Amino acid sequence: MTNLKRISPDAIPAALSRAERYRLLNQARQAESIARDILAVEPKHPEATLLLLLALTDCFTDESADAAHADAVAMVPTLPGEYARAYYGGLVIERWALALQSRAVPIYLVADWIQQAMTRFEEAEALRQPGNDEALLRWNACARLLSRLKRIERSLAGDGGQLTVLDLGDEAPR
Repeated sequence: MTNLKRISPDAIPAALSRAERYRLLNQARQAESIARDILAVEPKHPEATLLLLLALTDCFTDESADAAHADAVAMVPTLPGEYARAYYGGLVIERWALALQSRAVPIYLVADWIQQAMTRFEEAEALRQPGNDEALLRWNACARLLSRLKRIERSLAGDGGQLTVLDLGDEAPR
């Protein structure tokens, strides 16, 4: 690999802004690269760390989804504070479930991931600061998705309420 050039510490605020813009433009790999450049200069930069984590979750639907997922999962335990680890752990799981759903992974597997995310959001709820309802909003979104998945599963059910197995292609990633 070619040696990467280091940005100056003074460039970090502008780099953060640019990375956020790239995320909004659905250019997750650009945002990821910038976040990594910031972290090379300031390894524990909290905003860059979260930006990298979110950019990785934005990559869950691209050709290197499995690697992005592994990187995101590995980052969660390094986040500062129990709340952040619970909340962002749930977010990583939820976004992975949504990515699996877009890959036509069997509904029961997606539902299992969603339930795991809900558990993490409940952990975050117990740790949250007053007025911070982010975890509740995510939990509610997961609950609604789970309800939709159950309705879809029932509509696909055949004889005796058993789920009809469809040819969905590749196996689900781990």
